[in-house]
Amino acid sequence: VQLQAYGGGLVQVGGSLRLSCAASGSTFSINVFSWYRQAPGKERELVALILSGVTTQYAEPVKGRFTISTDNLENTVYLQMNSLKFEDTAVYYCYAKQNGMSYWGQGTLVTVSS
Repeated sequence: VQLQAYGGGLVQVGGSLRLSCAASGSTFSINVFSWYRQAPGKERELVALILSGVTTQYAEPVKGRFTISTDNLENTVYLQMNSLKFEDTAVYYCYAKQNGMSYWGQGTLVTVSS
């Protein structure tokens, strides 16, 4: 499985951005997609996950602002980010789990500025 993340960029406080992560290769039976982020000088943290394309979970700091979703036909997972704050600045990574194996995409940088 290969994961290609894109959609990061520079956005103002209060703005929105949508990240995408396209999965390719043997994508059958991927049951978990997640987004993580890592801010400068901090540990990588879970932002949101979606189980079997249905059940979602969010980290407390992003609840009500971020939405994770999948497009199964295109094997793509999205992260819609609204009401962005300075503290959302980080490199965002997509993650997939398939049959107990973990896969990571390359990061995409999100910078929130005034």
